[in-house]
Amino acid sequence: MTHVFHRDLRAPPPEIVHGEGAWLVDARGRRYLDACGGAAVSCLGHSDARVTAAVAAQMDRVSFSHSGFFTNAPAEALARRLVEAAPAGTGAGRAMMVGSGSEAMEAALKLARQYHLERGEPERTRIVAREGSYHGNTLGALAVGGHAGRRAPYDPLLMQIGHVGACHFYRFAHADEDSEAFGRRRVAELEARLAEIDPDTVAALVIEPVGGATLGTPTPPAGHLRDLQELCDRHGILLIADEVMCGMGRCGTLYAMEAEGAHADITIVAKGLGAGYQPIAAVIVSERVVDAVEQGSGQLWNGHTYMSHAAACAGALAVLDAIEVDGLLARVQTSGERLRGALETAFGNHPHIGDIRGRGLFRSIEIVADRTTKAPFDAKLGLAPRIKALALEEGLMCYPAQGCADGTAGDHVLLAPPYTCSDAEIDEITPRLARAVDRALTEARA
Repeated sequence: MTHVFHRDLRAPPPEIVHGEGAWLVDARGRRYLDACGGAAVSCLGHSDARVTAAVAAQMDRVSFSHSGFFTNAPAEALARRLVEAAPAGTGAGRAMMVGSGSEAMEAALKLARQYHLERGEPERTRIVAREGSYHGNTLGALAVGGHAGRRAPYDPLLMQIGHVGACHFYRFAHADEDSEAFGRRRVAELEARLAEIDPDTVAALVIEPVGGATLGTPTPPAGHLRDLQELCDRHGILLIADEVMCGMGRCGTLYAMEAEGAHADITIVAKGLGAGYQPIAAVIVSERVVDAVEQGSGQLWNGHTYMSHAAACAGALAVLDAIEVDGLLARVQTSGERLRGALETAFGNHPHIGDIRGRGLFRSIEIVADRTTKAPFDAKLGLAPRIKALALEEGLMCYPAQGCADGTAGDHVLLAPPYTCSDAEIDEITPRLARAVDRALTEARA
């Protein structure tokens, strides 16, 4: 009997005992190709000796000191590295390191509020975000997220957020729109929404530069993120970029925003930053936000116990070293194209695959009941979770989700394999997934 409060109390998961590169091995000796990084976390796989050595060496010196008393060398080095690598326009900013993506989103929201208070604009209390987004599992982060199914149980506890339409071309573009026209329409709709609620009361707009788990990796139209940045600047609204899943190389550039020639006032990263070796996230803050705080109270009002954790920061530095030394950003781009090609070959004419989308090693397929109408399967069929279970039987880990069509219905499967995957491992993903998808569809029709 287990005393762990597992996610599914009726079906405890297998026990994992070993990780080797892109593979995990359970207590029965079964091997699983980790084609989703857990949740886009394990970007270096599961056995990078350089990262474990860096963590161990730091723990031999000191693991923890409270940031209210001391700083430490790994935190200073990591903050400098993240700021210096940030997209042009961030300037001489700063970074704070916290324990998770949800924690980072909470810190970003509080900092946005502090920024406006420091500048004498207390009326800026509203947050605007997108439908279909996901920004974390704490109450503040969940409120900002726009996934109806995940919000529903906790809705009475959530603060009120202004949500605008998702930037998801496959699902929400008009028949006569190309990608760029769709992006411009979404910006115009946002501006109209701001006019309704008074832009002078809005503190921040929160976006995922490339959509994550709940929509299945939709990419932004060309110029769209620059247009959002210009709109926010014009109205004095901070732009917060949630790169928890899509950042730190996952899309082929260290920051997802840089591929669009745009930058945010506040950027949050997590998952790939620590690669699963230690829990860590970071909030990268632009120079203008830092200046407002420095010239105001001079104090960061929000703090967390494990900020700047020395061992976690040492691990993250080693992860960034590996990405740079091993040329993994270029590898993500070439492997991503290889994976895209394999998915299009296997699923491009599949009667129940409506869309194949993503960037780098951040790819998704959307499963539909009818390709012509894009009608989703009934959510009660649980098609995406069924694919996950069958993929495990095929020795493959993938990340399924429901709700990408309307917040409840709409099944997709997300893939986010390690950047270090060999060509042979990349080539193994699609046939295993295809067998799981076809088995799930056969069972659903039975």
